Amino acid sequence: MLDLINDFSPGLFFMQALILIILIALMRKFAWRPILDALNTREEGIANALASAEQAKVEMAQLEASNQAAAQEARAQRDEMIKEAREIKEKMIADAAGQAQEKADKIIAQAQDAIAAEKKAALADIKSQVAVLSVDIAEKVTRKELSEKDAQHALIEQLLAEANI
Repeated sequence: MLDLINDFSPGLFFMQALILIILIALMRKFAWRPILDALNTREEGIANALASAEQAKVEMAQLEASNQAAAQEARAQRDEMIKEAREIKEKMIADAAGQAQEKADKIIAQAQDAIAAEKKAALADIKSQVAVLSVDIAEKVTRKELSEKDAQHALIEQLLAEANI
């Protein structure tokens, strides 16, 4: 340290201080400002990137909420469509059951009508057969009774007497 004090030269010190001040001024003018400007520009770019990222995050949240709302709406529409399909199915089943019941009622009514018609026809046939049998029996009885002349006269007189009454 003593060597430094002995070698000290005020002129050299002054020149070195002047060079240092000039160097600082030049650095400030030509290097410091562009470096600070570059740093400020970079800082602004980072701030803009952060703001853009935040905005993108907000947009993503909105998009996600929109997607959830759309999915919920789609589920609601699906549930509504399923409900409508069930209602249509139940209505079709009820309609088919009603039509089947109507057809069954018609068939039963037609069968009852056919049975009644056949019953009437059978009764008419039985009546005609009974009438034919009755006529045959009456004819045979009348032949037997009318085979005698006295019996014929008595029957004719009896019939005339009944007719006059």
